Amino acid sequence: MKFIEFGLDNRIVKAIETLGYKKPTDIQYKSIPPTMRGEDVLAIAQTGTGKTAAFVIPILDKLLKKKRSEHNAGTRCIVMAPTRELALQITDEFIALGKDTNLKFVCVFGGVDQDPQIEKLGKGVDVLVATPGRLFDLVNQGHLKIYKTEILVLDEADHMLDLGFNKDIHDLISYLPKSRQTLFFSATINQRIKKLAYALVTKPIRIQISPKNPVSRNVNHSIAFIKMDDKRFFLERTINENPDSKILVFVRTKVRAERVFKAMERVNINTVTIHSDKTQEERFDALQKFKNGEIKVMIATDVSARGIDIPNVDFVVNYDMPDVDENYVHRVGRTGRGRNKGYAVSYCSQEEAEVLQQIEEYLGKKIDVIPIDNDEYSDTVAFSQEVSNDWKTLIKNAEIEEEQFQPKKKKKRKK
Repeated sequence: MKFIEFGLDNRIVKAIETLGYKKPTDIQYKSIPPTMRGEDVLAIAQTGTGKTAAFVIPILDKLLKKKRSEHNAGTRCIVMAPTRELALQITDEFIALGKDTNLKFVCVFGGVDQDPQIEKLGKGVDVLVATPGRLFDLVNQGHLKIYKTEILVLDEADHMLDLGFNKDIHDLISYLPKSRQTLFFSATINQRIKKLAYALVTKPIRIQISPKNPVSRNVNHSIAFIKMDDKRFFLERTINENPDSKILVFVRTKVRAERVFKAMERVNINTVTIHSDKTQEERFDALQKFKNGEIKVMIATDVSARGIDIPNVDFVVNYDMPDVDENYVHRVGRTGRGRNKGYAVSYCSQEEAEVLQQIEEYLGKKIDVIPIDNDEYSDTVAFSQEVSNDWKTLIKNAEIEEEQFQPKKKKKRKK
């Protein structure tokens, strides 16, 4: 099937062709028609399946075919996203697909001065993409009118709950008209998600893509058993063996992110980091350098990189195993997107073996183990550029990393 067969406005079809979209992905094929008909949609699909375009395309078509009411001076469509990076990414998609229309798109998020955002809203907006906290603040302050909003979209809803936005979402609903259309997108489904979803949607069309396979089939998964304080040597090796590849490295905490950054710096490997301690400008700069290939390796925490679309990521390296099994799905979803092939490599220490078992149970299959014999292991450490450095410093760094892991592990066991 081709996009033109949906009966979309010609301006949207033209933009789709310009972007090089050949045919709809599964989630797009199943969600675009009911969205165009005005039905509520509850869609569960793994990352990298084209979810953003799945709601952007039909929303643009609906807004173009139904002109703004003279009595509706507010926002016609609101898209809620958990992070500023994802909000900006969604806005870019609206701009790219709606470039030949006269529709206005605005993105608002916290952590920056709200006055410029308020000024943009005052000029009128068709689609507002926002993080829940800043959106609620603007509504509560009277700067944003949403009582006549026609369409509400919650993207990456599971992550919004993880970040504690449940109350903000429910508080916002009281300002929205009951007659609105609601589109609910999530990569995972559990009881919390179901409770939120069915509180928002009315007789929804439920769509679930690959429910028995929570991650893309385009991703090759592997695991390597490596001691906690040796992981930096194997990351160095992985990067050096794949010099032309774009590699996204996941760690547990922002402190770990900076420590791995320093470790790579010591062996003359350029990387960038993205985490919550970075300023918005620093985060944008890091993302841009990684996206355009200026720097091939980015080190990220789960919160910072969740949901963002970075083209052509060849490898996802789980330097630290994720705290929960669902985060594994979100991490590896950064590669193997669309029809591209990708590789997910996890470094698992003895302390993280329990997490690996949980992930394999969640996936419903074992992850292939990369065999590393004693000689190969020793050579990887011995041939690292870092071994020529001060051994006292290396040992101290290893002890610090071990101490950082142990409190986390003990805390989790008490739960």
